[in-house]
Amino acid sequence: MTPSHKTMLFAAASLTLASAACAPASDDGASANPESAPPAAGSAVRTGNYADGEYSAQGSYIPPSNQTEEVDVTLTLEGNVVTSLDVQTSGNNPTSKQYQREFTSGIQEQVVGKNLDELNVDKVAGSSLTSSGFNKALDAIRTEAAS
Repeated sequence: MTPSHKTMLFAAASLTLASAACAPASDDGASANPESAPPAAGSAVRTGNYADGEYSAQGSYIPPSNQTEEVDVTLTLEGNVVTSLDVQTSGNNPTSKQYQREFTSGIQEQVVGKNLDELNVDKVAGSSLTSSGFNKALDAIRTEAAS
């Protein structure tokens, strides 16, 4: 593959992948592995009418340490808007624990007060893989709240 083909391939990939998938390896130890990257912002159009209440779900991801990490999300919905949020993480690996701590310190401002359908968290305080687990939990909550 020529250098110009590599450049064109990279440009096309960066248009379709969330920026977290293209983050440096030091970012949560993330690589450009699409399976571990969060979905691209706006990649799916969601329109839901969700029942008010408190919902909990767990999402997971596998960082380079290959130890599965969990993200437990509990949130309250009122009129499709997130009014409160609690996030707990597993912290199985010291590096993951650091990124998870940074993630949980910055996630409130990106979620509380927003419509559930508008949420697709990308990178929070340098943590992209924790966002992936968080988004999986949000998807489970959407399914439950729509039932």
